[in-house]
Formats: sequence, C-alpha cells, structure tokens
Amino acid sequence: MAVEAAQEQGTVAAIGAGRMGRGIAIAFAATGRDVALIDLKPRDAAAVAALSQDAMDEIARDLAFLVRLGLLDDAGAKKALAHVRFVARDDAPAVLAECTIVFEGVPETLDAKRDAFAFVCEHVSDDCIITSTTSTIDPEDLIGFVTRPERFLNAHWLNPAYLMPLVELAPAKVTDEAVVERTRAILSGAGKVPIVCRGAPGYIVPRIQALAMNEAARIVEEGVASAQDVDLAVRTGFGIRFAVLGLLEFIDWGGGDILFHASDFLSEKVDAGRYKAPQIVVDNMREERRGLRDGKGFYDYAGVDADAYRAERLSDFVKMLHLRDLVPPFVQGDADS
Repeated sequence: MAVEAAQEQGTVAAIGAGRMGRGIAIAFAATGRDVALIDLKPRDAAAVAALSQDAMDEIARDLAFLVRLGLLDDAGAKKALAHVRFVARDDAPAVLAECTIVFEGVPETLDAKRDAFAFVCEHVSDDCIITSTTSTIDPEDLIGFVTRPERFLNAHWLNPAYLMPLVELAPAKVTDEAVVERTRAILSGAGKVPIVCRGAPGYIVPRIQALAMNEAARIVEEGVASAQDVDLAVRTGFGIRFAVLGLLEFIDWGGGDILFHASDFLSEKVDAGRYKAPQIVVDNMREERRGLRDGKGFYDYAGVDADAYRAERLSDFVKMLHLRDLVPPFVQGDADS
C-alpha cells in the first residue's frame, strides 16, 4: 500500500458529529489539516442545519478556550475553524473520496458501526486508512465490516481529544504494518503520542483507570475517607507521581519486592481477588528482577547511570510540583550567616 507523501496531506474525516468527532476535528484543524466532520444519519434539511450550527458553534467555543489558555492566538483559531467543514450524508460521498484517513466515532453498537463502515468503504479510495475510535469493541469484531481490511485498525482517543496527547492504536491481525506506521505519522504530525497495543478489552488506559476509579469509590463506600480527601490524595500523590514515572517504571524504581509484599498484605486484609500479585511480579521476585537496584525488572538498566537517571526523574517531578504550586516551604539559609 505504497502512498505518495503528498497524499498524506489530504482531508481527515471524523465520522460522527458528537463529542469525539468534534474533538478530533479540532485536534487536526488546529495543526493545519483540513477536516470533514461527517454526519451519516439521514436527516431533513432543518435537522442538518441545526446539527451543523451546533457542531460548528461548539468547535468555535473550544478554539476560543484554547486562545484563552494561550495555546492559540485569535488568528490561529480563525484559521483552524476554516479548516473544518460539516458534511451531511448527501454530500459525504464526494468528500470521503478526498480523504487520507477516516476516524469512525458513531455510537458503540455493532449495527451502527456496520452501517457506517459500509457507507465509508463504498466511497473512500483504496488506500484510505479506516479506523474506529471504539473503547470497547475488539478490532477483530469490526474487521469484517471493512473492505480491504488490511487498511483497518482501532485508534482509541482520550477526551478531550484536542488536548489529550495519547492515542492507543490496536491493529487487527490482518492490518498492514505500513498502515500502522502511516497512522502513527499522521497522528504524530498533529502532536499526538500514538502507542500500539493488542486489541484487548479496555486497551490500556480505560483498563487501568476503571480499576483505580472503582477502588476510589470503594474507599468512600467503606468510610475510609471522604470523596474530597480521596481526590486530594490522587491529585497530590498518586496522579502527580505517575505523570513523571509510569506505573511499571515506578515498580522498578522502588523495587518489585515492595509491590509483591504489599499485594500479599492487601490480599489478606482487603480482598484477595483484587490484590493478588500477577504472575509476572512473582516471577520477577524469584528471578531477582526487582528493578533498578538489580539492574533489571520490567526494564533493562544495563549501562544506565542510576544516579543520573534518578536525578533526571526527580528534576521532572520538581517541575510538576512547581506547576501545581506544591513545593514544600523549605527554609533557605541566610546569605550573611
């Protein structure tokens, strides 16, 4: 599926004019790409006009918000808005023929997605990349809806799509690796951080955050702490730390044995099903792959200057503390003393 570089400058299509479609439209338009926000639902002229007005008004408000944040200037916001066009079903065939990549964001039902992909595949070019933004459906369950399925993969965005950097790419078994790399390049060009994972339920972020959110709710339910204190703990402890160190990196940083023993304790005292250590943690303990101090864990630290690595991460952490106005009031020495 070799494609000339110039074709990668074609129109980006966001199928579905809801929150995700509008967010994707802003993400690309604000970085200079032409975007078609396509509504495939049959509607009369009045309904089309109302939806178009609502979508474009919301996009304009979000762009104005980016101006207030200092991420765009007024001229940039106007230019971005000019890169977005709302397209109704009747006009979609001609527009889809121009598209380099399609992001499907219709409701999370197989019927809705089957209909959307049938329409899209009828009108896009053979080398147009087709993606779904589903957070729940396995790519293998969608691949049968797509002609030339080697050009299909899932691209799971996080809300708000125009601000959140991460996009989780989940290829199907038949997805062409060149398509994955093209998708990476297109997303990277819009300032996104694409990662690749297997199409497993929940992918990465939804799977982790569902556990964390449910546990936070249980803490309140059990009367351990108030909702306010749980959220304060997350903002000033859990969250700020993992913005610098990934979860697996943090295991290596402190030592996998700490997690191993904490899991044993919580399994006994709270719930064995929720807190039992996964086999990979048990194996790492047995094989003395406990992290940085062993030179190996989830990461290989061979040749890593441990002191320089720690200093770099702690420096990043201090920047986060400054950003959130959480630096402790350390007493400074008197210059004259």
